[in-house]
Amino acid sequence: MSLTARADAPRWERPALLGLIGVAAIIFLVDLGVDGWANPFYSAAVQAGSTNLESFFFGSSDAANSITVDKPPASLWLMAISVRLFGLSPFAILLPDALMGIATTLVVYAIVRRRFPAQVALLAGFTFAVTPVAALMFRYNNPDALLVLLLTLGTYFVLRGVESGRIRWVIWAGVMVGFAFLTKQLQAFLVLPVFAAVYLYAAPIALRTRVGHLFAALGAVLVSAGWWVAIVELTPASMRPYIGGSQTNDFLELTFGYNGLGRLTGHEVGSVTHGGVMHWGYTGIDRLFSGDIGAQITWLMFAALVMIGLSLWFMRPLPRTSATRATVLLLGGTLILTALAFSFMAGIFHAYYTVALAPSLAGSFAIGVGMLWHRRSIAWVRAVMAVILVGSAAWAFELLLRSGSWEPWVRWVVLGVATAAAVVLLVPRSGRGVRSVAASVGLASLLLAPVGFTAVTMVTTHRGAIVTAGPGGAMTSNGVTLPGTPASATAVTVMQPGSPPNSPLRPTAAAAGNLLDSAHIGPSLAATLATGADKYRWMAAATGSNVAAGFQLATGYPVMPIGGFNGSDPSPTLAQFEKYVRAGEIHWYVVSPVNHSNGGSSSSAKISDWVTTNYTPITMGGIRFYDLTKPLA
Repeated sequence: MSLTARADAPRWERPALLGLIGVAAIIFLVDLGVDGWANPFYSAAVQAGSTNLESFFFGSSDAANSITVDKPPASLWLMAISVRLFGLSPFAILLPDALMGIATTLVVYAIVRRRFPAQVALLAGFTFAVTPVAALMFRYNNPDALLVLLLTLGTYFVLRGVESGRIRWVIWAGVMVGFAFLTKQLQAFLVLPVFAAVYLYAAPIALRTRVGHLFAALGAVLVSAGWWVAIVELTPASMRPYIGGSQTNDFLELTFGYNGLGRLTGHEVGSVTHGGVMHWGYTGIDRLFSGDIGAQITWLMFAALVMIGLSLWFMRPLPRTSATRATVLLLGGTLILTALAFSFMAGIFHAYYTVALAPSLAGSFAIGVGMLWHRRSIAWVRAVMAVILVGSAAWAFELLLRSGSWEPWVRWVVLGVATAAAVVLLVPRSGRGVRSVAASVGLASLLLAPVGFTAVTMVTTHRGAIVTAGPGGAMTSNGVTLPGTPASATAVTVMQPGSPPNSPLRPTAAAAGNLLDSAHIGPSLAATLATGADKYRWMAAATGSNVAAGFQLATGYPVMPIGGFNGSDPSPTLAQFEKYVRAGEIHWYVVSPVNHSNGGSSSSAKISDWVTTNYTPITMGGIRFYDLTKPLA
């Protein structure tokens, strides 16, 4: 990725690249702690992993290792290491993701710079950095940030393999995909058909050798992903935490069920809903452009799709082994295939998943801009540029209308400037310099809206399991309000540390949390719960991982998340819970609003009934508890 290796690198490129790094650092690092614990579900697991090696390896929700999160632990490993180095804080948890955002910006730049001018590569990196959903997820603690970085690195390595035909590059690409699997399971494999097809088509070696290299790359995927899976599968269930998100305590079931085929079909046992197409919004070719999803990623989507086709048309004289065309095929193929998968998957889908499209969209868009700019002296090319400007500006106008009262002047500036630039491009006798200025100003107008959404994302507090970029941030997915979430709830529904008494971040009534977020536990209640907690394996137990996470983060002591994230995993069973209580291993039971099984296990409901029948409730801080050391007479 070094610029010094390029003989044609202009003197201004290195300072410009440093400027790009600076922009990315501002976007991803400034005021990084604004989201607090961000997604408490993962923050609690990071806390546990930073204090306990078993929790670290398996990705447990609590340091007593009752159950894991419902994903593999690769992203948790990096955050836990950061916490070990810098101490437990929101900044330490989020720092690895922010650094990954800067790194991904550089990798996008490097991919494009391999075969295109510096201006195009810089535009690609900048476009990625100012994509609103990227600004959200690389400042958050969900696993998507690491997934995107690893798959973008995989794209870079495949491109290097196409250029040289050397096996080491496709093996490295396989390693990236394998570790991406340890980040978010089968979503990592969406890129494999594109990677394999482009290498098989374009690598400058014999067909038999290309096939052999791809088998070697597949082996790298299996080894880099399979070593951890093998250890988990071979470890007796009694010697490890329960596999969260599964119904049979099996990681392979989680892989091919809840986090696998269930995401495509919508039939996810134990999911947040019972499954089915309408539970996560309608599916179809226009899904990504609908509701609050569109403003996350699609500002330049129409332009990028058109430019992919135009770029390939311009490159039609190139030979099969052209790495220039292979770059467009890799980026464009990844963008289209991933977008189609997201558009038609009937299972759990959230707007922030679209961050996976950001690198390929940014690269495809920038390459297309460069191809058109190079041919701007041709009349029909200028006409295409004008259509792209007006069409993209009109779409930005629509997306900005959806944002309600947020800065209404922006939509008119974007539309007006882009239209004016398009008119200048279409004037037959306008000079070359005038056309160049018009095209540049038009491009800037298209970037204005996503830059604005990115800026507001940086300063807006987001929290919980489901968040969106921009001035909104409602806890909905594709317009569907989820169970356990008030219809008016937003991504900021609970008190943050330091909020003034009349802050809109304060809840109107005390609550233990809900399915998608945890409550903030005040210092007085936290101190009460932590008193004598050293004597217990779990300070408390609560149905649902987010409810448990709030108490765990507030006190620093393990809290058992009964039933995992949704409260629908059979962990623990009623018999196991009774055994823990009688052995004096759990002090408090927290009454939780998460009490539905959604087609999964009903163990959490049975445990709740058993506790409420056999123990006396006590209210502290407006939240109901049961002292499990004091049964009824």
